[in-house]
Amino acid sequence: MLRAATTLLLAALAGPALKAQQPVPQADTGPDNPSELYKLQHSCFDLKGLVDCGQELFTGQPVHIAVGSIAPQNGFGVGLAYVGHKTTENWRVTWDSDAIASDDGSWRAGVYLKLVNTYEKAPTVEFGTKGRNLKPNLTMLPERPVINVYAQTITLNKLTYFGLGPRTTEADRSFYGMRQTILGVSAVKPFAARLSAAVFGEVNGRFVDIRSSLGQSSPSIGTLYTEATAPGLTTQPGTVQLGEGVRMRPVLFDDFVHLDYNLTYQQYVASGNFTFQRLTTDLSHQFSIYRKTTRFLVPRDTNGPDECSVDQDSENGECSVDKFAQHHECLTLQGKASSECKELSRDLQGSFGVRVFSVLSMTPGGDTVPFYFQPTLGGSDINGNQSLASYQDYRFRAPNVLLIRENFEHSLGSLPLGFTFIVDEGKVAFTRGGLGDSPWIHSFSAGLTLRAGGFPQVNLLFSWGGNEGTHTIANVNNSLLGGSARPSLF
Repeated sequence: MLRAATTLLLAALAGPALKAQQPVPQADTGPDNPSELYKLQHSCFDLKGLVDCGQELFTGQPVHIAVGSIAPQNGFGVGLAYVGHKTTENWRVTWDSDAIASDDGSWRAGVYLKLVNTYEKAPTVEFGTKGRNLKPNLTMLPERPVINVYAQTITLNKLTYFGLGPRTTEADRSFYGMRQTILGVSAVKPFAARLSAAVFGEVNGRFVDIRSSLGQSSPSIGTLYTEATAPGLTTQPGTVQLGEGVRMRPVLFDDFVHLDYNLTYQQYVASGNFTFQRLTTDLSHQFSIYRKTTRFLVPRDTNGPDECSVDQDSENGECSVDKFAQHHECLTLQGKASSECKELSRDLQGSFGVRVFSVLSMTPGGDTVPFYFQPTLGGSDINGNQSLASYQDYRFRAPNVLLIRENFEHSLGSLPLGFTFIVDEGKVAFTRGGLGDSPWIHSFSAGLTLRAGGFPQVNLLFSWGGNEGTHTIANVNNSLLGGSARPSLF
């Protein structure tokens, strides 16, 4: 994984150097809507076009190479993705399918269908350009109602289980394998545009199969644990999972404060004693250092996981914002004396933030949360999200978790590379009330982030500060930058 992430990092960093040596290109005389084959022919066989060739190979449509981390400890996956779409008067329908596999035999395959409501109100006439505000931040793009239909299967051959609760030790480590199939439908309906607010709902069928993982450095899960100490170890009934929630992503104080608030209530219904409910709260606060140039790339509901287009209304949408075109437009509209245009011309980006994340589980009398649906802190969780990264992956597992994160990130020159520093404090507990008595666990991380065009985001982190040594994490996101997230595995 570290080697694969480093290779992507070096390849992406070569892009600005190559482009810096190129003369200003002449006007393109090719077709208005060039095919993928046309783009490949006119970029991959010319040294000056290698950057565009890489973009087309890894983000192009309808077919591109799919890459990404499958799950922590399960390797770096490579495969193919196919993206297609059909646009009608009021709807844009996209279909997205992909399959990747890693060298340890783990794999993921899925099909994702999106129906985006593109209905527009009748345009109004405005005179002049005074008061027009150019917003480079992608959170300011208009949101649309979206319906998602998806089917995904993932097989993971190497997952770790240390037991439940905050008192587990490294010696409690065991390994297991898992296959999970998710069949579902979800919908997002925006409202209150000034707050970038939306309500969302989902209905998923989850089918899990737990198995032994032999030949690892620690025993298989069945050797150390039983149904009593690992609920769901011997039987994994099919589960119907419902979810409802609300989110807000307002941008305040002239692009200085970016909030991302999510509140989700989920119900898991299964036979036996595995019915439970979950309330997830995720409150993110990011503060820009450079208000007009710092961009926050949140997943866009209108894109599939293998799409990265900024503008879904375009037949061949680009995967990144053309900063130079924005600067030229700003100069045309507001003149050379505009301070806003000067800010757009800078390459510096930076931010610091605070995030509060909690998961609270409720179980009817006699029921319990199966261990494979419980959230984890430590290293990365099964979805690839880092927390308390100095610890091993999946280190602390319980029905209730609390995480507080402070972070800083700043770009490095004109490269698509950033330095990041993260402080995490977290705790886990068997009961909601037990979070108050559970000990705080902390971790520090420093490293590099790579956000280049539509390539999946790459993180290289070195973490320390816990009482179990250090941990190096290399992760390649499993969606293109700006693509929507895949279904959660818990």
